[in-house]
Amino acid sequence: ITKGTGEVPADTSNVKVMYKGTLIDGTEFDKSEKPITLNLQRVIKGWTEALSMMPVGSKWELYIPQELAYGSQQQRNIKPFSTLIFEVELVEIEK
Repeated sequence: ITKGTGEVPADTSNVKVMYKGTLIDGTEFDKSEKPITLNLQRVIKGWTEALSMMPVGSKWELYIPQELAYGSQQQRNIKPFSTLIFEVELVEIEK
């Protein structure tokens, strides 16, 4: 959506992001109201892969297949084997 010009985080970084998560049918299952801090080692594999290639200031739409998301596990209102779509904005890398 937007390509940032900032630094790219390591796959072990703490980052601040804004995001919205939807299912393939468009059902929204999660959304940040303000920037939240996440450690890239504690998120789904699809996020770790994408965010470790994403320059600060970028806003990307991620299509994450079930094997890089929750796989066979049920997560709140996300059914097993679901493909997830996220709109993610990388706000900053925390130092």
